[in-house]
Formats: sequence, C-alpha cells, structure tokens
Amino acid sequence: MSRPTFVFVHGANGSAGVWSPVVAELVALGHRAVAVDLPGHGLQAGYPPSYQTPQDLTAFAAEPSAMAGVTLDDTVDHLTSVVRRVAAHGPVILIGQSLGGISLTGVANRAPELVEHLVYVSAFCCVELPTVYDYYLTPEGSPSAVLAVPKVGDPARTGALRTNWRSGDPEFLASARRAFLADSTEEHLRALIAGCQPDESVLLSFTDARIDPAAWGRVPHTFVRLARDQAIPPALQDRMIAEADRAVPHNPFRVHTLESSHLGYLTRPAEISSLLARLADGKDA
Repeated sequence: MSRPTFVFVHGANGSAGVWSPVVAELVALGHRAVAVDLPGHGLQAGYPPSYQTPQDLTAFAAEPSAMAGVTLDDTVDHLTSVVRRVAAHGPVILIGQSLGGISLTGVANRAPELVEHLVYVSAFCCVELPTVYDYYLTPEGSPSAVLAVPKVGDPARTGALRTNWRSGDPEFLASARRAFLADSTEEHLRALIAGCQPDESVLLSFTDARIDPAAWGRVPHTFVRLARDQAIPPALQDRMIAEADRAVPHNPFRVHTLESSHLGYLTRPAEISSLLARLADGKDA
C-alpha cells in the first residue's frame, strides 16, 4: 500500500495558507500533503472595499457578505470531492482545526471509505449537541475567549460573522491574542491575523453537524488536545472526546496533548508534524 497523503482543513476566517508551516515540514520529512480552501475562502474570499485602508467602518458593518448562504453541505461537497481525488492515489489522513472539524465529520458521515484516519486538532466534533453554537453555550464552552473577540455588524443582515482583523485597537488585539495565540509573540499574532479573511458564514455555527455513529464510527480518529487553548477550552475538547467515545465505544478517540494555544502550534510546526508523521508511519502518533 502507498503511503498516505495528508489533507488539511482550516478553521473559521482561515485558508489553506494557515497550514503552510506544517505542510512544509511534512514534505521535508518525505510525506505528501495538501491544504484545502473551503468554499468562500482563499482566492474565493470576499474583501469588501470598505475593509481596505482607509476603512469605512460604517459601510463595512452593513455590507452583505460574499459568504452569506455558504452552507455546511457546500463545504462537505467540496471537501469530499478533494478527498476523492486524493484517495485515488492512496490512503488519506484528513486533518482539521477548530470550525473545520465539522467538515471532517461531514465527509466521514458521507463517505467513510475515502478516509484512512481523521485528526481533529482542537476541532469541533458535534455528538450529543447538534451545533457549534450549542457547544459554546455549555459550561465547558461558555468561558471561551473567542466569544469576547469583537464582531462587526449584524449577522442577520450581513450573513456572516464578521471581524475587523485590520483593526489597530489595542483592546481588540489583546482579545485576539488571548483567544488564539497567548503562548506566542505579538509579531506572530500580527502575521497570523494579516492572513485572516473578515467573514465566515454564519450558517456553519448553527447547522446540525453531529456524527453518524454508523458511518463516522468506522473511521479511526485522533484528537489532538491543545492544553493551553482559550478559544476551545480543554474542558470543551474533553467533553466532545467523551461524547464521541460513548457514541462509538468500539472505536474511541486516540488522544494526544500538545502544550499549545489555539494556533500556537503553527508557529512551531515540528512538534505536530512529528506527531502526524508517526501516525502516517503506523506508529500511532
């Protein structure tokens, strides 16, 4: 059997580029890897003129989003097509972070035969509750620092959860660093958010994204816990792991922990790349 290919999925407001340090490290180790832009992301992302400098914040808050109407089915359709193409060349290890986890689940629900292994990197895996929003309302999710990162405009009007990543407001930058990169530098934070797109479809956080135990449960799965994550707190990560293990007791999560914030591991990619390489080599990361 040929060696597996890693397929990486970004989280909210991200793109394939966020995974570039990990992809580069894995390729240097002799592995095959590709990162995916979900619909409305990457070169398909919408950047309203009002978002450019000098910003027109009034117009930015009101302008309808190019992401409005992008559904979970859209992301799963696209990701399944990519995985199907890659699977023609050998096994696929599908990795997702944060909101990207619900797209991983969708692929495994729909076409488990295409995936050799699922890896959730502090990513949403909905089991007993239907939506990402529901998990944020739990005692484990409600302390999330991501809920304190300011949003722009009314999602009912714009169709998006909109963030002004180009803000220079010190309070905004402090809240973003606390949520996503508390274990790294301010320079890393500025570099990271410079690549973030402003909009994420509001529909994704409010759509039923639960696992189908009969299909999803056929695929081996790993959860990479991030012990210093303040966006998806460790207690919430542990809740989703426990729920999945109850739903699929014959195929529990393999759990590994990194001492990292929500995105800090991307600033030091050797650690997670080594973990994934061992998984690909059959050594159970």
